[in-house]
Amino acid sequence: MTGYASAQLGTSQGSTSAEAGHPASRRLGLEIRSVNSRFLDLSFRLPDELRPLEPALRALVTQKIRRGKVEVRAALDSSDASTLPDLTPRLLQRLGSLQDVVQSWLPNAAPLSVAEVVRLCANTHSTQEDWSEVAQTLARQALESMLQARAQEGERLATMLHDRLGQLRALTLQAVPLVPRLVEQQRQRFMERWKEAMGLAEGSATPEAAQDRALSEATAFAIRIDVAEEVTRLQSHIDEIERLLQQGGEIGKRLDFLIQELHREANTLGSKSAALELTRISVDMKVLIEQMREQVQNIE
Repeated sequence: MTGYASAQLGTSQGSTSAEAGHPASRRLGLEIRSVNSRFLDLSFRLPDELRPLEPALRALVTQKIRRGKVEVRAALDSSDASTLPDLTPRLLQRLGSLQDVVQSWLPNAAPLSVAEVVRLCANTHSTQEDWSEVAQTLARQALESMLQARAQEGERLATMLHDRLGQLRALTLQAVPLVPRLVEQQRQRFMERWKEAMGLAEGSATPEAAQDRALSEATAFAIRIDVAEEVTRLQSHIDEIERLLQQGGEIGKRLDFLIQELHREANTLGSKSAALELTRISVDMKVLIEQMREQVQNIE
């Protein structure tokens, strides 16, 4: 199912801003996005500084989510624009000397820009912070928020599925009285054909034998188009799906299987159809089942 959540938290660095006179802070932001997928497809987009945290974050996410295409993003930024590195004369002199050495060996090398000098100086003063505890806290907060959003979507999906199941049950009840009616109509046609055949046969066959043959054909036809077993299984699968929706929990894969079984029975019902009305019922069933299949694949 789809979902989105984000969380942010800041920590203070050990260095102090020269202008503000207070500890500079950095903020860690974490986002979790989830879209529909039959299986769990988990990906991470983390800055290099946070790459070592990926295994712990992966374990945390897989404990809570079983299906979906899930992306976890994290970013670090400073909350204070004035936290520039202290460009001391000694450090600038060292960078100038290094540049002279490089250009003596590589005359075509470009000189350092101001941005490159600032970045290099910042790297010399940066300290490796431990973001593991903060990242775990943010991941738990974001997961909790996203799971709540997914639960709300799950409720909407359950409402839709209950509606489709009600329509399926109604179609099943429509099919039940059709078969005996078809059997009786076909029996009458067989008997009429028997009477016509007896008039044309002129005594070549006994009436009893001809009548038995007609009744046998009518019986075989009744057996061939009998869909009582399919109707019973359809009702059983509908009952089980409703029970699972009421139960909740991790039911996605079981619903997948039951939807496949519903489609199988609806196909069989259509293949046994001897009337246009029964064919229409089978087609309407398969449309509803396909709508359910598309949504069930998103349920965890």
